[in-house]
Amino acid sequence: MLPALLQNAGRIHEYVTEILRESGGTIEIKGPWFANMDMLVTCDPANVDHILSRNFENYPKGPHFRKIFHVVGDAMINVDSELWELHRRTTTPLMNQANFRTWLERNVSEKMENGLFPVLEHYALQGSHIDLQEIFQRMAFDISCQQFLDKDPDSLCVDPTGDHPFRGAIRDAVNAILYRHIIPERCWKLQKYYGIDREKKLSEADRAFDNFLYPILEEKTEQLNKTQQPHNSGSDSGMLTSHIETHRGKSMKFLRDTFLTLIIAGGDATASALTWFFLLLAQNPQVEAKILHEILQLKQNKLIRIFKVEECQKLTYLHAAFCESLRLFPPIPLNHKTPMEKDILPSGHVVTPNTQIIMSFYSMGRMDTVWGKDCMEFKPERWISPDGGIKRQPSYKYPVFNAGPRSCIGREMAFTMVKMIAATVICHYQFQLVEPHHPQVLITDSIILEKKHGLKVKFSKRK
Repeated sequence: MLPALLQNAGRIHEYVTEILRESGGTIEIKGPWFANMDMLVTCDPANVDHILSRNFENYPKGPHFRKIFHVVGDAMINVDSELWELHRRTTTPLMNQANFRTWLERNVSEKMENGLFPVLEHYALQGSHIDLQEIFQRMAFDISCQQFLDKDPDSLCVDPTGDHPFRGAIRDAVNAILYRHIIPERCWKLQKYYGIDREKKLSEADRAFDNFLYPILEEKTEQLNKTQQPHNSGSDSGMLTSHIETHRGKSMKFLRDTFLTLIIAGGDATASALTWFFLLLAQNPQVEAKILHEILQLKQNKLIRIFKVEECQKLTYLHAAFCESLRLFPPIPLNHKTPMEKDILPSGHVVTPNTQIIMSFYSMGRMDTVWGKDCMEFKPERWISPDGGIKRQPSYKYPVFNAGPRSCIGREMAFTMVKMIAATVICHYQFQLVEPHHPQVLITDSIILEKKHGLKVKFSKRK
């Protein structure tokens, strides 16, 4: 099987989807006997439900996962047991507070007003094209840093002097991590030892993360230590202050790992979701027209420049279109697990502690056995219930935000950011693709689903 995997390495998500369709949703991949590459790949909802929910205790992150994701250290996505429980107890309540949502609305609004609008106005007046994926990545990065670190890097501007080193480091890191899933551990460990190829870039990225995060953490810690009264780590404090107060006694590296993960998840994953959403709108103008009609009905004669959370909650068709976009292009396209003990999956496959299990969420959204014969169509109507609300789907069938106890805690943050940005942009601007049509969408080799070569569009003011 190795030659076929290598031949299709540049289109790995599509190739995996093809072989899963042919094999009924689950396939065992055998590598060379010396490479420790044997794995089971599945997009069967019953298997996903079993692994992520019903038999959750048998599928911890485990040491192999920690090796692959060592760059995020003791972050929530990388730990088990007591440390994971600690993260959930402290981070989840903070993100569910009303103040967190208020700050998010403010940060998104300010970034659109001071960053996105000037950039779009500039390119609209020039009549030149723009890489919308790059714009969304810069914007989401700035918002995430402001939201979690109370620090705006201002990477989104009309004439940027260059890329922020942290953003470049994220790209190098997620690329190397994807290949750690695929190539034998011995190979990438040798690359790391000798400092070559992707592992060299990953080591450099690790240092870039440290250089950006540690000064911010140390400055805030020093400020808090100088104050006479301890800050309230509850509703009146920002995420950075609250975490430092809550985790006093924990190492600075623990905080670094925590905020690195929050920024990557809140920034790059959201930018990915926005990019694919606008690509699908450009390819399906009838859907964009329905969203615009819904926006104009809500707006009527009101002077709305930026759509806030309360207004976005009334845009049902926009919400449905975003759900449909995530089904076809989940920002995190796969999940990786290894069982602690021997187990039999609902599909009948036997897995052991030596079995690497890859759950392809990208493939699941493209299975006609799961979503019907029209699974490859961009069809927001499939999310509209008979009463006009949003139709709910079980998380094991729609694991865009993972499923079970480890479901993503940033779901509401993602929906808030995307709907505010999308509604505002669609209301004020028209856009069209300027790139040649490819029968197949090209995807970068990364654990975050990004469009290869960006998303080139032209903007014009909507009359």
